[in-house]
Amino acid sequence: MKGLATAALTRRGLGARGGGDGRAPIPADAPAQAGIVHLGLGSFHRAHQALYTARALQREDGPWGIVGVASRSRRITDAMRAQDGLYSVLELGGDGSAPLVVGVHTELLVATGEPLAVVNRLADRATRIATLTVTENGYTARSSTGALDTGLAQVRADLAGAPPSTTIGLLARGLQQRWRGHGEPMAIVSCDNVGRNGEHTRALVLEFVGLLPEPDAAELRGWIERSLGFPSTMVDRIVPATCDEHRARADELLGLHDAALVVAEPFSMWVLEDRFPAGRPRWEVAGAIFSDEVERYEQLKLRLLNATHSLIAYLGLLAGARSIAQAIARPEIRAAAEHVVHAELRPTLDAPAQVDVAGYADELFARFANRAIDHRACQVASDGSAKLAVRISAAVLRHTARGSVPRGLALTVAAYIRCLATPGAYDAAGLGAIADPQRERLEDLGAQARDSRELVEAVFELGIFAPAVAEASAFVAAVAELHAVLVAHGHRAAIDAAIR
Repeated sequence: MKGLATAALTRRGLGARGGGDGRAPIPADAPAQAGIVHLGLGSFHRAHQALYTARALQREDGPWGIVGVASRSRRITDAMRAQDGLYSVLELGGDGSAPLVVGVHTELLVATGEPLAVVNRLADRATRIATLTVTENGYTARSSTGALDTGLAQVRADLAGAPPSTTIGLLARGLQQRWRGHGEPMAIVSCDNVGRNGEHTRALVLEFVGLLPEPDAAELRGWIERSLGFPSTMVDRIVPATCDEHRARADELLGLHDAALVVAEPFSMWVLEDRFPAGRPRWEVAGAIFSDEVERYEQLKLRLLNATHSLIAYLGLLAGARSIAQAIARPEIRAAAEHVVHAELRPTLDAPAQVDVAGYADELFARFANRAIDHRACQVASDGSAKLAVRISAAVLRHTARGSVPRGLALTVAAYIRCLATPGAYDAAGLGAIADPQRERLEDLGAQARDSRELVEAVFELGIFAPAVAEASAFVAAVAELHAVLVAHGHRAAIDAAIR
């Protein structure tokens, strides 16, 4: 088996290796036809929607191959092409089984290099669904209002008729070509951590179309409103960055080398509204949940998992923890996370009827503590300027409307500002730098501000948070107070000041 480890993962290689050991199922032939275009060929898609689709097709055949579209990098598309479209998913923290080999992608594209090919696939009559995992930042929307950010040069270029470079531009131009060609309906399915993500995507597409200079834009908008489905969804799975240790383990278990390996925790959940006017795979046989309570599932996940994840990540970095598991193992950080979950977030939830929230929270802390996945804190902390508002704003406003201040959530924002606005606040060289579109602006504000109050007020003026949050003076004051404690006394003192 060791001798095979240098051979690439391909269908031929799998066949030569044999599947009798039962450790890694050999996939059936790739689907004969693609019915799904997926924008955002990252690790999460490959460990989540693609895996649900592959499992559904094992139970019931159909024209549901996936055209996978990477945003910019060719690394994964090139690797998967060399492997006959195959890759594997290694679950860590479970029963220790070998990677599951997935072969559901029929074509691989890169949006920045092949935008017109992506538009053509979206317009193709065979395409019935487009799915998205482009992160909160990929919607080119203002975080404070949710509206299309027409101040961005790439959005203006897309509207002016350049080959589209934004997610919304690609969708709108693909739909325009589809409407002019045959007018068949389809569904567009956001799988990103955005509240009411289906409605959000629909509003952005319609706003983009409404700004087009073409004389038939109003007719196109009417067709979209009548013929397309924009189901809201909730996706939940922790998918950390793949490291060399993961690759070595997968090579050993597979007996082949997978250059497109994905690692993930054992837990996975997908909840969707059933709004698919052109049909869909039977994802429910693979474990997906179709529900009229998607918004409540979104609340559950965005607040309990995502908001708490952010708190743990920022505090963990300030405490010198490289991973989420290392951070939550520190008693003071666990205490802060438990306080936020049980005292500040759970009381704001309208939970799904079928979910035991206390049990979900218990399972959540077990997931955070999973050392096998080595989820880097800097990865979770990335893009906070696009993520934090979505994760905490509704809960903050629920508290302030009652006349209370959620100090644990204020600490989350204070720790975010401390990490991003002050180079050297944590060991970025040893723990990893935080990627954030507002990083330079935050560092400039940190250099200019005379004290925590001035810095925090300047950050709230950036438009990261909705005006209602920025105008919640008691909350902003709490963020400034806790930021000052972080600066003067460190994370432990700030946690004590926030929750005790």
